[in-house]
Amino acid sequence: MDRTSPSLPDPRLDLVFERVVDLLPARIWQAWTTPEILQRWFTPAPWRTVGCEIDLRPGGIFRTVMKSPEGEEFPMVGCYLEIIKNEKLVWTNALAPGFRPASPGPHGPCMTAVITLEPEGKGTRYRAIALHKSEADQEAHEAMHFQEGWGKALDQLVAAVR
Repeated sequence: MDRTSPSLPDPRLDLVFERVVDLLPARIWQAWTTPEILQRWFTPAPWRTVGCEIDLRPGGIFRTVMKSPEGEEFPMVGCYLEIIKNEKLVWTNALAPGFRPASPGPHGPCMTAVITLEPEGKGTRYRAIALHKSEADQEAHEAMHFQEGWGKALDQLVAAVR
């Protein structure tokens, strides 16, 4: 198998979060692609998402602004790479909209996120893979409590669309 495929994460470089949730893929897709809904769940509480812009097409903008409990804002701007409705969403903060190279942000490593949604029973197997360019970036992202944060965000997503 091709090791470069996002479906085959490299344990030295990538982080994986996976869980089966009691929602259909279309509901999760809606939460990932509707700014008003995404703002309600994207950032693990007590943090909040206070801004979101989505242009859902390859090269289109994916922008969020997270706000810490202390009031500090953390913008993230990236672009979409691949979109398969109700199945797969791929975006990165390593590129700006229009596939322009981006400068690494001051608030964490560059990554490419691969979100896959597979029907399973009456729900969905939700899988998020964070691809990194180096072990140092993977370790930095893991130190930011990747599993806990993405888990809490998914719990918030489920609550937001019920």
